[in-house]
Amino acid sequence: MTGMKVTNLIVLAGLFLFAAGCNEDDESFNNPTTTTPTESVSDLGSDVVHRWTDMILELERYASGRPCGAARSLAYMYLAAYETAVPGMDNQASNSARYDQLTIDVNQQPAAISYELALNTTFAIVTDHFLNGLSADQEASISEFRVSLESELATDFSQELIDDSNAWGTYVANQVIAFSQTDLEAEAQIIDPQPLSYEPPTGEGFWTYSADPERALFPYWENVRTFVIAPEETSTVAPKDYSESTRSRYYGEMMEVYEANNEAKEDEEQLWIAEFWSDDAEGLMMSPPARQFSIANQLIEQFDLSLAESLELTLRLGFSLNDAAISTWKYKYQYMVMRPNVYIHEFIDPDFQTNLFRIVYWPNPSFPGYPSGHSCFASAAAGIFIDFFGNEVDFTDRTHEGRTEFLSDPRSFDSFKKMAKENAFSRLPLGVHMDMDCEEGLRLGYEIADAVNEWSGDNSNN
Repeated sequence: MTGMKVTNLIVLAGLFLFAAGCNEDDESFNNPTTTTPTESVSDLGSDVVHRWTDMILELERYASGRPCGAARSLAYMYLAAYETAVPGMDNQASNSARYDQLTIDVNQQPAAISYELALNTTFAIVTDHFLNGLSADQEASISEFRVSLESELATDFSQELIDDSNAWGTYVANQVIAFSQTDLEAEAQIIDPQPLSYEPPTGEGFWTYSADPERALFPYWENVRTFVIAPEETSTVAPKDYSESTRSRYYGEMMEVYEANNEAKEDEEQLWIAEFWSDDAEGLMMSPPARQFSIANQLIEQFDLSLAESLELTLRLGFSLNDAAISTWKYKYQYMVMRPNVYIHEFIDPDFQTNLFRIVYWPNPSFPGYPSGHSCFASAAAGIFIDFFGNEVDFTDRTHEGRTEFLSDPRSFDSFKKMAKENAFSRLPLGVHMDMDCEEGLRLGYEIADAVNEWSGDNSNN
């Protein structure tokens, strides 16, 4: 993996039954034929992580809680995966050394297990727990996928090894779920993401809602647990001053959105960019944080990462996205910047309609605009990818390949920074963000990724 940087950590480190058709002789599983000593994770391929991530991403677009709850759920899911395999990873240790309420006793691990079997069990349990709002059939597919993959992995294994591996995966998954439940603030907000108790403050240029379905989404998310960097530890740049003057910078940015949105109706390239990165519609697209895991999963395959490397990458990505959501939502409700749709209707064009409206019922996301969440997620992920692989990359994002409900053809990039920037500024031709929203989201996301990268380096266990 030329140019890859893999950092050793002390605390850091899948849509449906397609698995049944895969080659049962896939050498990447390296299955022993009897009960044997526990294998080294460093010697294993990433197929279990890759295939379960595919499964998770297929289901996640139907799950509730986007985008903040999605970022949190994915962080805990991949924390559980990392913790399941970390005893077999070289120079790395459990995150329980960092978080007081995370208790994982390595002595609970049987002497001989298959980490791939254990991971299969862990992924099934945490996927079922953290992906809320799935149908009964979708929930059943999780168990069906687990059984199908186990039948591949456990060929010629003794029943004792199978049972012990599943027991370890179950133990770790339940310990991480218990850890997540100690964050009472997050647990409450997942149940009530648009609380009636919150009424937005009034002020010139402030965001507000026009009907109950558009009420503030996750207005108290800044109080949720972070993994690396708390919102009060991040920096912020104030937005441009609100103005109705046609000569003001604020009006100029609103005109930029108006023109970009309208041009995209005639320019297929711009509309393609807008819809390709939208990830706004539950049931149609995966959430913005999950989109970054789709990119990560493609990179895992492209660079042929080992199991240990894949678990490290996804753990760091989950931490960065989780913390990005918390800081972004803090500043959204601190600055209360209105969405372009409202301003443009009043001061530029009363017939204006966002390009987002074609794929969702409401013309605006249900929270203030500054900073942009899409932009922050994009750079919070890009910063991790750059530290892991280097910035220059020959990468084609095939997340939506084959979809016909929106413009979905793959897009190619030669750097992670360019990909993140396109993601961020896709929000202008979509009609839902100003330039300043996207610039600040990008800046904040890189700051958070830098903190995760620095923290992982400071805590290396050499």
